Amino acid sequence: MKPKIYIDGKDGTTGLQIYERLGSRDDIELLLIDEARRKDAAERKRLINAADIVFLCLPDAAAIEAVGLLENDETRVIDASTAHRTAAGWAYGLPELSAEHRAAIASSKRVANPGCHASGFLVTVYPLIQLGILPRDYPLVCFSLTGYSGGGKKMIADYETAKKPSMSAPGIYGATQMHKHLAEMTWVPRLEREPLFSPIVDDYYSGMATTVALHADLLNGVATAETVRDALARYYAGERFISVAAELGSGTLHSDFGVGTNNLEITVAGNDARITVTARFDNLGKGASGAAVQNMNIMLGLDEGTGL
Repeated sequence: MKPKIYIDGKDGTTGLQIYERLGSRDDIELLLIDEARRKDAAERKRLINAADIVFLCLPDAAAIEAVGLLENDETRVIDASTAHRTAAGWAYGLPELSAEHRAAIASSKRVANPGCHASGFLVTVYPLIQLGILPRDYPLVCFSLTGYSGGGKKMIADYETAKKPSMSAPGIYGATQMHKHLAEMTWVPRLEREPLFSPIVDDYYSGMATTVALHADLLNGVATAETVRDALARYYAGERFISVAAELGSGTLHSDFGVGTNNLEITVAGNDARITVTARFDNLGKGASGAAVQNMNIMLGLDEGTGL
């Protein structure tokens, strides 16, 4: 029998993207709710418990509520909200971080899909810590540029139908250092201090560039831009969706790499004293719906690139 898949919150930005990625597949069965009953808790509960895997594409409180509707012990969940990313019993859904992460996703009944900014941060910071290059107490600084689709339906509408003149320029937000992704950015690599994080939204639909800045003399061992690049290349060797640019960055990095795909590229730039590490990817792809579908494939024991 084909696995039954239900998307709770299909009409949101991430839900629609997941639906588009799954809609043409013949190896799964999509369970669809009648639009007239979209907010009917009883009908949602029935479909949640009828599914083999449920995607939760909901606000945090609604995602927590949806988990409370589960009665079928065999139903597995992929939560695209922030609600469970640091929760006990939930696997963190970024399989490329380690063999342990990929195995946990494969076996878990509860998987938390990463945040988009967090994904770009963690694919650089996590391996450098594991390799002993980056101390856990390093005073990390990260800035992350994203297209406006990352803000969901309201922000998309603001940019596309009600744009103010100021919105034509990049906008720095999260100035209070309380961004919702900071918890997972700190918890997953077990940092001893929270990073200083500055997200930036700009007037384009999708694409992301997340940069971490490093001082070589504060790293462990002999670290330069070149040795950091080589270390990351070895760490991700053989991965399908994450690659490391073969040359050190020397020109302009645009944030449109991988748009429409699940691909992510890391570029290391700098010199023997100061280093930047930038992850570029689609905030709706590897930063959201693509990652969710990849996690579903792993959970079902399929080739993880199926449909991607």
